[in-house]
This record gives sequence, structure tokens and C-alpha cells, in this order.
Amino acid sequence: MSKTRQRNVKLAAVIAEAGWSHAQLALAFGRVAAERRSEDSAGIGRSHVSHWVAGSRPSGAAPDILIETLSRRLGRIVTADEIGLTAAASAPAIDWNTDTLTALVDLGRSTLDVERRAVLRAAGYSVAALALPDQAWWDHLRDRAAGHRKAVGGRLVGRGDLDAVRETVQLFTRIDQRRGGGHARAAVVQYLSSDVAGYLRASYADDAVRRGMFSTAGELAYLVGWMAFDNSEHAIAQQYFGVAVKLAAEADDAPLAAHILRAMAHQAVDLGHHRQAVRIAEASLDGKRYGEASPRERSLIGVVHARALAVDGQRAAASQALLRAETDLAAASVGNDEPGRVFFFGEASLAHETACTLRDMGDLTGATKEFERSVRTRKTATFTRTHAVTLGYLGAVQARTGAIEEACGTWSGALDAMDGIHSGRARQAVRDMRASLSVYRAKGIRSVAELDNRAARYLAAVDR
Repeated sequence: MSKTRQRNVKLAAVIAEAGWSHAQLALAFGRVAAERRSEDSAGIGRSHVSHWVAGSRPSGAAPDILIETLSRRLGRIVTADEIGLTAAASAPAIDWNTDTLTALVDLGRSTLDVERRAVLRAAGYSVAALALPDQAWWDHLRDRAAGHRKAVGGRLVGRGDLDAVRETVQLFTRIDQRRGGGHARAAVVQYLSSDVAGYLRASYADDAVRRGMFSTAGELAYLVGWMAFDNSEHAIAQQYFGVAVKLAAEADDAPLAAHILRAMAHQAVDLGHHRQAVRIAEASLDGKRYGEASPRERSLIGVVHARALAVDGQRAAASQALLRAETDLAAASVGNDEPGRVFFFGEASLAHETACTLRDMGDLTGATKEFERSVRTRKTATFTRTHAVTLGYLGAVQARTGAIEEACGTWSGALDAMDGIHSGRARQAVRDMRASLSVYRAKGIRSVAELDNRAARYLAAVDR
């Protein structure tokens, strides 16, 4: 005997909240399906809705269209979980074709809920999700967003609202730079998936405000992804980077898209997916993404391209990319033409990324020089997290050259800087430190023993 389907009480409750009959929902569903040119969903009728409520699962594009239909009716974002359609087994790879706002809010709820966050983490980082959509996809999202600048009813979002969100994003960005991605991320997610998501559903004073709000939301989604990446939660980071790219596409903001793709390439480099990292880094430099970016942002995306080329064994191309990144940064000047998201990238940051590139190319002398320049020129009170990580990397290079006493001094400074930092990259630097020190433990070097004990205490405290 076949198993009896279980009634989808969640879907039934949301339909009742909308005040619709099954036939009325089917008609509204058909309008959204036609708008999206979804041929396989065009014939949905009342009986289909009744079957869904009875427990059958809509297929193809129908779940996404159903979510969008109900969201429009209720004037808020309805998620897959809210209507009983969330798969419990695993989190999907980035789906470039799902509704952006629905994906944003559903991801936010998954991140804030302990059990669902565990599922998302368990799903792991997806190499398959590194395949980027083609140009037609970017054009479609831009055109679709431009055609829906006004919601039905609701509040009108103006320039003041946009300025307020931008100020909040800058505040969160500075906290991340100082304290690391493991600090206050829940607050950032909550703000993004509630307040900011509400602005994205509203009407706008003009299209410039709409585009600005979607760009700023994209920056905030990127920030959540970067915080997760910094805290070594790579599956969560990848999901947020995907949502951020979609928001950038809907804003038609090519430099922002480049900024996010650069982060995805950086993540792929760190996780060992070298060919994919090169491909994504090249995409970040394509056309308007590089051409319309400010010089400072060009330098940032360019130096990550250099890093990707270096780990892929393309030494000559990596060297050329480094030279271009230096030239771009030299042309940068602080002003209104620069987006706030690149405020952190200056001489110290370029030196850090250059050092990583040289290290991966086997030039330890050059890497040491650049790491030291990064430490020397960084404003440590503002960029404490990166300062700690840089010191960790510098100590590792010094140890590889045999300068273990010097490395111990550098690593001791790194541990000093890590006080109050919540960062997976910082923790990993300490683990790597202990691995390097293990070679010297039996040699009776006092500085090694003291530092190793200190590093062990640090990890015992932060890994609880």
C-alpha cells in the first residue's frame, strides 16, 4: 500500500491568510508565470493548487512562482519553508534562477535558525556552483528589475532611506574589519533579511533610488558572505555571495558584481579550486565590471586575479597582474567617486595580497618584504583582524626560511592582536603556527615552547 500524503497545512494557512480560494490563487499564479514566460507553469489551475495543499509537491519553476505570487498578495516575503516546501536533507547549490528576495529572506532564516544553519553547513561548499550564468542572465535580471520599480501599495522609499541603509552597512563593515567575521553576524543577517528586504519590496521615488537600494543590499549580502568566509563557514559564505551577485545584477551595478566575484575567487583560491578561481577572477575583470570600477576597486579585483594566477602556476601572468594592480592603486584618490566598500583597500592591503601571491609563487624573500610592508603601513586599530592574520602569515614565511626566533616574535605579536578577534582565518593561522612549531619542539628552544603553550591555550579557548 502506498504511503498517504500528508496535507500541507503550512501552504493552506498562507492561502487562507491571503484570503484567496484555490481558483483565485491559480489565476494569480498564472499571471506571474506568464510574466516570467514559464511555459511549464502556464497551465496551472485550481485542481493543481488543491493537490499541492493535499500534499503533492509543485515541480519545475512552480515553487518559485508560487512563492512570488503569495508574496505579492501579502505585501511581504513568503519563503519556501513558510509554505512547507523547504527540503530538509540539504541546502542547494546556488540557484541563479530563483527569486532574489525570496532566496535572501529564506537564507537569512536558515542562517539564524540553529538547526537549519547546521543543515546549510553540512551541505558543504559547492564547486558546481562556481559555474557563473551567461550574459543573457545578467541582462534578464537587469531588465526585469527595471520593469518592476513600483510595488502595489506600501511605503515609498526615498533618498533618506537609502542614505540610512548605507550608513548602517558602513557601520557593520567597520565592525567586521576590526573584530572579524564571527562577531555580530547575526545582527547583520537580521537587518538584511528584515529591514533591508522590506525596502527591496517597496516603491521608490525614482529609479536611481531603486538601483541604489539594490546595490546597497548587495553590498550587505556580500558582507554577510565575507564574514562567513572569514569565519571559515564556507557553504554559508557561498550562498550569500550568490544572493549578492543577483542583487548587483538587478541594480545593474557592474563594479559591485566585480567586487563580489573577486571575493568568490578569493574563497576558491583558499579552498584549493585553482582553475575555477582563475575563471571567476577573469569574470570579475570582464567589460564594465573593471571598466566602470574606481581605480581602488580595480586594484583590489586585479590583485586577487594575480593570486588566482599564481596558485594556478601562471607565474608570468601573475606578475603582470600585480604590476597592473599597483598602477591602479597609484591612480586612486579618496573622493566621492569611490564606493564605501573599498575604504579598507590601500597600501597595506595591496602589500598583503601581493605577499600572498609571491609566497604562492615560491618567492619567500619577496613575500617577507611585502608582509612586513603591510604590517608597517596598516592602521591596526581600524583593521585589527587583517593585521593579526598578516602577522600570522609573516611568521609562517619566516619559519619556512629557517628564521624561527624571528618567527616566534612575529607570532607572539599575532596572538597579542587576536585578543577580541572572532575569525576563522585567525584561528587557522594559529593552527598553522603550531604545526610549524612542531618541528622545533624537541630542540629545547625556550621561545618555541612558550609560544606553543600560548597558542595551545588560545585555541582551547576559542574552539570551545
